[in-house]
Amino acid sequence: MARTRRYRDGVLEAEDFPVTELSEHLNDPGATLWVDVCSPTDDDMALLSAELGLHRLAVEDAVDAGQRPKLDHYDGHWFLAAYGVRFDAERVELAGCEVSAFITDRALVTVRQNEQFAIEPVLTRWDDLAELAKGGVGFLLHGLLDDIVDGYLDAAQTLDEQIDELEELVFADDADHTDVQRRSVSLRRSLGRLRKVVLPTREIVNTLMRRDLHLVDDAMIPYYQDVYDHALRAGEWTESMRDLVATIRETQLNIQSNRLNGIMKKVTGWAAVIAVPTAITGYFGQNVPFPGSQTAAGFWASTVVILVMSVSLYVLFKRRDWL
Repeated sequence: MARTRRYRDGVLEAEDFPVTELSEHLNDPGATLWVDVCSPTDDDMALLSAELGLHRLAVEDAVDAGQRPKLDHYDGHWFLAAYGVRFDAERVELAGCEVSAFITDRALVTVRQNEQFAIEPVLTRWDDLAELAKGGVGFLLHGLLDDIVDGYLDAAQTLDEQIDELEELVFADDADHTDVQRRSVSLRRSLGRLRKVVLPTREIVNTLMRRDLHLVDDAMIPYYQDVYDHALRAGEWTESMRDLVATIRETQLNIQSNRLNGIMKKVTGWAAVIAVPTAITGYFGQNVPFPGSQTAAGFWASTVVILVMSVSLYVLFKRRDWL
């Protein structure tokens, strides 16, 4: 069922009226309308198109999932495609939900692919800033974009916390390097997805603020500037975190390499210690007479030599932290 609202001269007058009455309400020059449809059918889009005169290509883009964030201009209206995001902590990755909007002089139509993008927070923003409702469609569009961009900041904050946890895991003595690698790849993939929606959205907001397009009145410009600043911050934050994840990954590889070098030093040191008695016993095991051959004194002499040289090598390697 479609959600609807009617504002007249900045005052909310009606809600949840039938979509078939859109054209009737638009006959009132002081009315501003909002319509929201979730998981629309072909019949739903055909009705909206007939009521508002929407372009066929824009309607196709609203129905077909996978559009890039954009703002297109058609004769009589604009078409907006954007993405709301949320962070899935269990899967340690970012999930997005596409939302589209048709923007006319006196109507805003939002089209959601599914319920993952909740419309209630947008309604709350409109109600909290009801004194700005005289801004018409610009006011309604601001509430939608503000909710989307704030979602980007929330996602960036969560990803930043995940990166902090990852940093602690990298330097932990009992770190599971396989888990660290998996989380690093997942976080970098999520940051890539966030970057793909943040940067175009920033440009969309910047375009909407252009005074020559007359999409936003002067009273709403500061509020759009605030949204733009948030989008700019989210984009810069995302870029810095992408670099940080790459640095963490390099640090982990360096730590693993250093630990491997330490292990190799210890293995080599023990091999050197073991080589001494092996060499001595091998030498005295040759089948030729030698001083002390077949006597107790010769046996004890070789034993003392083995112990002295082995202990000396152990002490030497220990002091150099090779063991």
